[in-house]
Amino acid sequence: MDGRVSLNQVAMHFGDFTAIQPTTLEIESGEFFSFLGPSGCGKTTLLNIISGFLSPSEGDVAIGDSDMTRVPVNRRPTAMIFQNLALFPLMSVYENIEFGLEVRGIDRRRRRQKADELLALVALEGSGHKPVGDLSGGQKQRIAIARALAVEPRVLLLDEPLSALDLKLRQHMRTELKAIQRKTGITFIYITHDQGEALTMSDRVAVMSAGRIEQVADPATLYRQPASDFVASFVGENNRFSGRVMKIDGDTVTLDASLTVPVAGRAIAGTDALTVGAPATLYVRPEQWRVGAADDTRLPLAGVIENEHFEGAWLTLDVALAQGPRVRVHVAQSTAQESPDLSLSAGMSCRLDYTPARAIVLPAEVGEEVGEEGAHVATTV
Repeated sequence: MDGRVSLNQVAMHFGDFTAIQPTTLEIESGEFFSFLGPSGCGKTTLLNIISGFLSPSEGDVAIGDSDMTRVPVNRRPTAMIFQNLALFPLMSVYENIEFGLEVRGIDRRRRRQKADELLALVALEGSGHKPVGDLSGGQKQRIAIARALAVEPRVLLLDEPLSALDLKLRQHMRTELKAIQRKTGITFIYITHDQGEALTMSDRVAVMSAGRIEQVADPATLYRQPASDFVASFVGENNRFSGRVMKIDGDTVTLDASLTVPVAGRAIAGTDALTVGAPATLYVRPEQWRVGAADDTRLPLAGVIENEHFEGAWLTLDVALAQGPRVRVHVAQSTAQESPDLSLSAGMSCRLDYTPARAIVLPAEVGEEVGEEGAHVATTV
């Protein structure tokens, strides 16, 4: 089954408001593809255009080699799992799974056989006669997946289906969803504002902001090589240092960022996008910092720990630099325990450093506003 999804200059206007800027995108058959972004960025609008619930104002949508732009929902080779799952509460598990097959005129014996196959796929064998209301949240998620797969779609669309689950169950269902997608080979298109979901499950992720796609890449590339200020700020936590380019040596760019020492990182956009004297921004992930005692002069930046937060595997520190911004630092608990002479409590002085090759530099741009669903971004210099 060809589950390629192609968007060709697709745009969506609601009156004077443009929800989707002209967008061209190719999603491969059998790919687990996610749209990631804050509320209101347009990701659900794009999903509804692919499903047929909305017709684009401009552009074309194709699945495989077939133009789907004006094809109604019920004639597209797609199925959707909604945020609220939309299960029929008064029906049994069997009746929910078989509903789409019954509408298509499939006889009872074949419906039941298909339902049993799908229950085995989602690890709920023997649950067919149970009322849906007797199921746990995770079991309901699996039944919604089984019902969607029953009609054998080429593309399965998922609109934040895990958002109502608690953290442990959400993490478990990420693994389950990925395993089901691998077993079936169906194209999954997933919508989320949770970067953990997108990075954990996806083959590729499209990061969206204000109706346009900022970057499409595999999860590791998004995290390590963000293409814009918004992606660097939204995907994971980052500390930002604004300054001007002092020196360019290969792909290493040194900035004057009004700190006690110059700071440096790798040029992600290519050094041809940067010139000496031009404004630029350095990004240092919280886990990239090295922390030492106040008298460890090998580390160039001095600061005072304002807050410490115990987060299990991590100790998170908010450090006010002696000259510069307040930065966020992650210290592995194993590192903290192996350094009993290093005090990491609030009010204590410390020194910091990082490896420039692991930090990144991007040309300065007008920063995107990151809402409460976005990552922590340290105050700029």
